[in-house]
Amino acid sequence: MKVLVLGKATERSESGELGTPDEFAAMDKFNQQLVEAGVVLAADGLQPTSKGKRVAFDADGTFRVIDGPFAETKELVAGYSIWEVASMDEAVEWLKRAPFRDSEVELRKILDLDDFGDFASEITAAEERSRAAHAAAAS
Repeated sequence: MKVLVLGKATERSESGELGTPDEFAAMDKFNQQLVEAGVVLAADGLQPTSKGKRVAFDADGTFRVIDGPFAETKELVAGYSIWEVASMDEAVEWLKRAPFRDSEVELRKILDLDDFGDFASEITAAEERSRAAHAAAAS
């Protein structure tokens, strides 16, 4: 199963502080263990929300663009990883080894076809039709 690992923002990350050399070394060591175990599929940190934007959609589809920074640091994301693990328990066990301090990390299973039950075959068929249509249009 694939798991999205969301590193929550802190006042420190929102200020643009990237961490000390020792913190980077510890995180690099942890990330290397994940890579060597074949767990990590992708990982990146994010710039503070002061450099970001949000797009809010109303019920009728109209939208508005909101410039950062955004309030409520505890609800923001500072970085992410995508892991391939056998279970959520395995993801938790890996996360316990992380060198994080004074922070919070959220783990969320990424939906796959198994999550859609009987509807999965319809999704697969729709994706195949879309690929075929795109290939036909490209040629």
